[in-house]
Amino acid sequence: MEEPKPKLTISGLRKLLRLYSYIKPYKYEYALGMLFLVGSSSASLAFPKLLGQLVDLGNQGKLAQEINRIALILIGVLIAQSVFSYFRIYLFVNVAEKTLADLRQSTFNHLIRLPMKFFQYRRVGELNSRISSDITLLQDALTSTLAEFLRQLIIIIGGVSLLMFTSFKLTLFMLAIVPVIMILVVFFGRYIRKLSKQAQSQVADSNTIVEETLQGIQSVKAFTNEFFEMARYRKKTLDIAQTGIQNGKLRGAFSSFTILGLFGAMVAVIWKGSALVASRELATGELFSFVIYSMFIGGTIGGMADVFTRVQKFIGATEDLLEIFDEQVELVGETIQIPPEEVLHGSICFDKVSFSYPSRPEMQVLTDVNVTVKPDTLVALVGPSGAGKSTFVSLLLRLYDPASGHILFDGRDNRNIPLSVLRSQMAIVPQDIFLFGGTIRENIAYGKPGASEEKIADAARNANAWEFISQFPEGMDTLVGERGTQLSGGQRQRIAIARAVLKNPKILILDEATSSLDSESERLVQDALEKLMKGRTSIVVAHRLSTIRQADHILVLDNGRIVEQGTHDQLLQVTDGLYRNLSELQFAG
Repeated sequence: MEEPKPKLTISGLRKLLRLYSYIKPYKYEYALGMLFLVGSSSASLAFPKLLGQLVDLGNQGKLAQEINRIALILIGVLIAQSVFSYFRIYLFVNVAEKTLADLRQSTFNHLIRLPMKFFQYRRVGELNSRISSDITLLQDALTSTLAEFLRQLIIIIGGVSLLMFTSFKLTLFMLAIVPVIMILVVFFGRYIRKLSKQAQSQVADSNTIVEETLQGIQSVKAFTNEFFEMARYRKKTLDIAQTGIQNGKLRGAFSSFTILGLFGAMVAVIWKGSALVASRELATGELFSFVIYSMFIGGTIGGMADVFTRVQKFIGATEDLLEIFDEQVELVGETIQIPPEEVLHGSICFDKVSFSYPSRPEMQVLTDVNVTVKPDTLVALVGPSGAGKSTFVSLLLRLYDPASGHILFDGRDNRNIPLSVLRSQMAIVPQDIFLFGGTIRENIAYGKPGASEEKIADAARNANAWEFISQFPEGMDTLVGERGTQLSGGQRQRIAIARAVLKNPKILILDEATSSLDSESERLVQDALEKLMKGRTSIVVAHRLSTIRQADHILVLDNGRIVEQGTHDQLLQVTDGLYRNLSELQFAG
């Protein structure tokens, strides 16, 4: 399906102007750069006029003194143009780099504050492409492209004005040819724009393949799918190449027509000018100046094709980026210290909560859930796969809001508690542990950035992680590798537990992860979890029922509803109960 073409509507223009707000902090540097740009362009316009005067003085047999004076002025103009050009480029590059940094930071800051539902529709590789290649395109467009467009505009307007002053007849003759070139610019530019947008989208798709393949390299190798991934990437890169070749054909044809038109126009101008010189309506020096001005203007119009192409890429990249900026962010903030009135005591209440994911609104995941969890108790969630256990946890963390009903903490609706304040008092130890590719210290400290070395070490000890950490030659400075691949499953779990210990949450969420561990690792992890759960409200998603026998309350979910609840012993007494059936199946196995 063909993507809609970017158009410069009034609404679109307003969106583009939003991006120029990033230049505002550097407006004085930018304005000074513009002044040097005007000076450089003006010097360029003075150059042909002075050359024409030099030719006329030679033709008229004037004194060498007068010829030398014009030559010295020409040298002065060249020096001035060189100085102006240097400062113009320096200032624009300076502004461009600062603007690029601000724009990247703003995009990343916006992305990281977007709600989870946004990431259901977007792939990591695509978003990575937006923050890298698209913003690089914008860097050029926000500064140098605009500057180049203004420079070309000054040369065209100033050049045509000077041509009119030199010879009105010859100028009209030249201008009769220019519209043909401009029509070609518009005609070819439309197709170049379409292919540029298509190429950007294909590059984003190829980045996604690379990122996902490398993230899941273990699965790729385990399933011997190296050649499958190579073929997938090869197809996408060949598509990019094909689009680039088509774009190249169009640009080549565009350049050919432009050159033909420019040189054809030049021949016509010299032919007409020679006739005017013969009839003494035009001096030789004036014709010389006229030809150079015409070359300047023609070359500038030809150069506008490149600027136009960059503008089309700019429009495409801007639309993609502004789509992200138009997404509503979560109201998160820094939580340096939690106000006393916002401190949670651990009471949780689900009041008639129903929920379906935004991407699948027709599928009800939770239906009319009513639960009350007392402070400092251990509550387990059990049930078959797809029963709604993980969704229950996601709603607790307010990664999503319920479609109907309310979730209360200490009697307060969770929507009335600042989001960062709420999440800062909860911690989760998931089944699939994600560790960052830095050191063990950095991964533990992620639970509470800025924590002292002593507190980090204490957290490691409480999580039964200190023993294996101290055996590494680098200790806390040991690199865990991409996603923690240098550590075993049990070690990763204990690092995650240490991270939660350091955070010291009031509400702890555990997605039981001992099922895939060996007996020794399971014992160490379970012991660490028991220490961590003391004095907190703990919500445990249980896959192995043997680990939750001591739970204060067990909720049995099936098809998004709580079908049974009670203690382990109470639930075992329910004839044909789901919990009893699950328990018998597991222990029989």
